[in-house]
Amino acid sequence: MPFKITLDVNNPELMIDFWSSILRYKLVDAVRYHDPKQIYWSLVDPNNNGPRLIIQRVPEPVTSKTRIHFDVCSDDIEADAKRAIEKGAKRVDDKPINEVGATWIRMLDPEGNPFCFALNREK
Repeated sequence: MPFKITLDVNNPELMIDFWSSILRYKLVDAVRYHDPKQIYWSLVDPNNNGPRLIIQRVPEPVTSKTRIHFDVCSDDIEADAKRAIEKGAKRVDDKPINEVGATWIRMLDPEGNPFCFALNREK
C-alpha cells in the first residue's frame, strides 16, 4: 500500500533544500516555494520509487525525541554524512555503528530531527 511521510518543520525553505538534496528528490509545485502563507510542500522521488515526503510548516520546534526516523540507504555513508553536514546536519557519533550485520551513521537534520545513513547492502 503506498504511503507518504509528513515532516513538521519551522523553516520550510531550509528543510526543503536539505531533504531534497539528501534524498535527491524534486520539489513539486515550486511556484509556491516562497509563499509565506503556504503550509505544505511535496518532495518526490524523480524515479517514482520512494514515498512522497510532505514538508509541513508548524510553529513549534522539536521538543522531544521522536520515535520514528529515516534510514537513508547509501553506498558511501561517510561521503553522504559529510554532504549532509555541509547542508546543516549534525553527526551524532564519531564513528559508524555496526550491529546485527548493518552499518550506519546517526545524524540530526538542521532542525534536530534524527535520521541515519545506512550502508546499502542490497546490491
